[in-house]
Amino acid sequence: MKRIKPLLAASSVIALLAGCADNPQALHFWTNEAGDHLNEGGFSAPTAHNIGVHTGEINVVQALADRFSREVGDTVNFEFNSAKLSPEAQAILNTQATWIQQFPEMRFRVYGHTDLVGSSGYNKRLGMRRARAVVNHLVSRGISRSRLEAVVSFGETRPLIRTEMQELRNRRTVTEVVGFANNRKATLLDGRYAQIIDREYVASATAPTRIQQVGGGEE
Repeated sequence: MKRIKPLLAASSVIALLAGCADNPQALHFWTNEAGDHLNEGGFSAPTAHNIGVHTGEINVVQALADRFSREVGDTVNFEFNSAKLSPEAQAILNTQATWIQQFPEMRFRVYGHTDLVGSSGYNKRLGMRRARAVVNHLVSRGISRSRLEAVVSFGETRPLIRTEMQELRNRRTVTEVVGFANNRKATLLDGRYAQIIDREYVASATAPTRIQQVGGGEE
């Protein structure tokens, strides 16, 4: 009986792994260490990053701004002469809100833009309406308005595409990381920056709630 239990345990593990063969995500969870899927740029990169922040070699705000733009996208576009958020724009902003919630230490600013059709005064007001629409949506997703430092309209002054015609790419808002909320920089950079910037590593150690079973079902 004593020899049967280890054999049964081993058989169960083999069966579980076999059942995960068709599910790479589940198989990866059982066969690799937590967080190994994160591309940190090499061993001890978080520590090196933390040192760079403390020595001034890395600008914290710029580093997070680059990461925000890279990971979730900072731009949404609008229809001509409109400040209404399309379903596509709302989906992008929902992703932005999820990202922003992970970094309660930071402040954000929304910049509104238009194309070159119409007067400069009207376009500046339209750019502000677009920026406010984005801020209101982010607030509706749980972001404190106090962390959305301001809305700014550049109107038609900073087009991506120089044209007098209607241009979707110019009709946009851009959300950017601009600084620390409530002057938290003094307390933020006290050795905990690596923990903050790489908190996804800790979250990755949480077991998924749905794992494929041997018979192909889920629980």
